[in-house]
Amino acid sequence: MFQTLKAWEAPRKLMALAMAYLTILGTTPAYANSSSENTSTPIKHLVVIFQENVSFDHYFGTYPHASNPPGEPHFHARPGTPTVNGLKGGLLTSNPNLLNPANGTDASNPFRLDRSQAATNDQNHAYGPEQSAYAFGLMDLFPKMVGTAGPPPNAPPLAVTTKGLTMGYFDGNTVTAFWNYAQNFAMSDNSYNTTFGPSTPGLLNLVSGQTSGVTATLNGTGNETDDGNGGFTVVGDPDPIGDVCSAPTRGQVTLGSKNIGDLLNEAGVSWGSFMGGFDITAKNANGTTGCVRSSVSEFTGTVVDYIPHHAFFQYHTSTSNPQHTRPSSVSEIGHDGAANHNYDINDFFTVLKHGNLPAVSFLKAPAFQDGHAGYSDPLDEQAFVVTVINALQRSDDWSSTAVVIAYDDSDGWYDHQMGPIVNQSSSPADTLTGPEACGNGSSALPGIDSTTAPHAQGRCGYGPRLPLLVVSPWAKENFVDSTVTDQTSIIRFIEDNWLLGQRIGQGSFDVLANSISQMFDFKHYRSDSRLFLDPSSGEPTSH
Repeated sequence: MFQTLKAWEAPRKLMALAMAYLTILGTTPAYANSSSENTSTPIKHLVVIFQENVSFDHYFGTYPHASNPPGEPHFHARPGTPTVNGLKGGLLTSNPNLLNPANGTDASNPFRLDRSQAATNDQNHAYGPEQSAYAFGLMDLFPKMVGTAGPPPNAPPLAVTTKGLTMGYFDGNTVTAFWNYAQNFAMSDNSYNTTFGPSTPGLLNLVSGQTSGVTATLNGTGNETDDGNGGFTVVGDPDPIGDVCSAPTRGQVTLGSKNIGDLLNEAGVSWGSFMGGFDITAKNANGTTGCVRSSVSEFTGTVVDYIPHHAFFQYHTSTSNPQHTRPSSVSEIGHDGAANHNYDINDFFTVLKHGNLPAVSFLKAPAFQDGHAGYSDPLDEQAFVVTVINALQRSDDWSSTAVVIAYDDSDGWYDHQMGPIVNQSSSPADTLTGPEACGNGSSALPGIDSTTAPHAQGRCGYGPRLPLLVVSPWAKENFVDSTVTDQTSIIRFIEDNWLLGQRIGQGSFDVLANSISQMFDFKHYRSDSRLFLDPSSGEPTSH
């Protein structure tokens, strides 16, 4: 059930996998016939833009009210804009979070980060510390347990240079595009990280709803916790075993669970994973290539484009492309072939231009544009998201497309709302209700094999509240959804819309999730739905 690989074994595993590809595929890939027309709704194309490390309050805490200082893009809410469960009243002026909880001093109230402070340090967003910050649901230990001091150094307020930075938030003068999308389409104020923890658990939950079932590790098990059944659950950020760009000394894992790609393959539905920097044969304008292709941001400097522990489908052997093999042609993209559904972000724009958009697409920006504090920022993130959505709106596929903007984790940024704990856990990494405890874990979801792992531990959730937006001509307009959803709600929608006839199973959270279907109105097509935004300012433009 579980295998530990030595460092010298990894190249042999890659060689065997490469030979298997040649044996199975031959020289001419056989493309699956897409059944994208066979859907339960008008949505024939779903594009999931999966960004990094933002809590709901960090981007939408004061929505729809922006400060509108001189020199920044202004935001003015439309009449009738619904309010959200955000920061108001005592949460803003008498917040229970303290910088020094031991002596009960130095109140740390939420504060607005100016547009000039867009580039910040990231916060502690590890599985255990995030639970500790929740303090049994009191939500008052964020600076102590997950706070990290600035930059930005340009106070005011002074909190930006202290662990109180975790209480900072942006408004519609910085995350202007996201507020404009919320004004014109649908957003949620009650959507959560499926479990606590950082990037890798978030992406695993997005594609499979399952973080247990580690079948192999390399370079130790520091990113996993005991699942209580002789195996391990991913709670940290290991790289995928076999990815040629995985760090040689970093902890690495392989997962044995099924994922949504497996279900789509079985149903013959076209799909693709598109990641910044995935094409290691390409050369960027600055001359970088290979696994260290990099981009330059005016806000955060030079950043490597591809991050292995953000790679959606590289952890599962059935859906991985460990050598980053290129598709043989544009027509292969989205279908079976040498690339095995894993492509570069540039391939997304190419296939869109050729009118061959897959039914389901998962997008990860080049790292400097993914929104992860520490090396990315809201302004670079906004430029990527707007560029994608503008391109989709110009395509012939827009009338049957939905874009979901979602996030992998909260980064440890403060959010005042605790979600329901739908899956308890008792593992060495848990701290929500005491040492090694998020409840008692006796009713936890199973692992990938319910016989050997009837209650897999290390999957405490739901975790922090995250932004979720749906942009589509079929999305409800200026709508705030308060249905409880999580990352696997996106899986649930895919399963239902493409009539896959099953859930992932194997302990996936998809069996518990509500869908995102309530964010649409499939009886009314909005012919005037196109909203073109300026990638820099986030403000509406004419084209």
